[in-house]
Amino acid sequence: MITIIIFWLCAFYVFYIYIGYPLLIKLLSGNSNPNKFNDSYEPNVSILIAAFNEEKDIKATIQNKMDLDYPKDKLEIIVVSDESTDATDCIVESFSGTDVSVKLVKQVPRQGKTAGLNLIVSLAKGDILVFSDANSIYQTDALQYLVNNFTNPDVGYVTGKMVYVNSDASMVGDGCSAYMKYENMIRALETKVGSVIGVDGGIDAMRTELYRQLNADQLLDFVLPLKVVEQGYKVAYESKAILKEHVVSDAEQEYRMRVRVALRAMWALYDMKQLLNPFRFHLFSLQLISHKLLRYLVFIPLIVLIILNALLFSEHVLYKILMAFQCVFYSFAYVGFMFRAKPNGLMYFTLPYYFSLLNIASAHAFFRYLKKEKQVIWNPRLG
Repeated sequence: MITIIIFWLCAFYVFYIYIGYPLLIKLLSGNSNPNKFNDSYEPNVSILIAAFNEEKDIKATIQNKMDLDYPKDKLEIIVVSDESTDATDCIVESFSGTDVSVKLVKQVPRQGKTAGLNLIVSLAKGDILVFSDANSIYQTDALQYLVNNFTNPDVGYVTGKMVYVNSDASMVGDGCSAYMKYENMIRALETKVGSVIGVDGGIDAMRTELYRQLNADQLLDFVLPLKVVEQGYKVAYESKAILKEHVVSDAEQEYRMRVRVALRAMWALYDMKQLLNPFRFHLFSLQLISHKLLRYLVFIPLIVLIILNALLFSEHVLYKILMAFQCVFYSFAYVGFMFRAKPNGLMYFTLPYYFSLLNIASAHAFFRYLKKEKQVIWNPRLG
């Protein structure tokens, strides 16, 4: 009997994380519409970019920010180079004397992205900080849509919409794109009920006065929004502020990146564990537990389900059907793994494969977390 109870509790866990939670947020959001903001609001903005050996992308990224539909005299770009060893520094310095202020700050010795952004925030003159990756290309109106949200005094942090471009149609790229669409759907619902849980970091903005210095090992994209919520402000999602990035088509690179992000997110949840208290933070705690904590640990019930399904196989025809479903699903994931580098992969192989990749990466990160490992230094798009 206990085996059956545990089996169905695990099944409910998995269902709730991927389907039940989005349905719950949809129900709570009702028919509410996002607030309409003043589209003529134009505060001073500082765009912050952390770079390490980004000679291939940094020129296009800076030029993209300079070409945004925003007053040039209200815009500055600050790049922190984390002891880059290629031509990154020279490329950034070549923008001196342009109609938009572009500053280069060199971080030596290398200390990682979070330490680099801590360093340059003190130099920022803008009322709003915008965080961009070194390969992030914004639509020309993205910045205006981001800052419009700050006409609402309750909003302290805004994240835009990341759209992955999969030019080689690889299975990893297709899976990543599908996952991002799923995440954006949840964020659109979450912003209607309060605050968004989780941002991308490539197209984010916040009020400068709300920035808090972080430890070098903390995941800035995750901890900063939590710090904003802790101060009593909301985190909003702006679907019209669009960022396009090319997906990582190499499975090993994607896996390393997912492990790194999951590991740092687990430490972030530990550092900000006070936000998990529903008696103090109410709905936000439920969102944080459901969208992040339980999501990162979902590999545990997935493993238990397979084991218990084998033990219950002869109990009822339903368990035979469920075992067959799991076997087919993970077989498709394996086929996806074997053909992960092939273009134009079929979606019924792609989704099981990418689902498995995410959860194996979370399991890997969890065991590193249990060993108290931390990762500070990053190699962009390499993990």
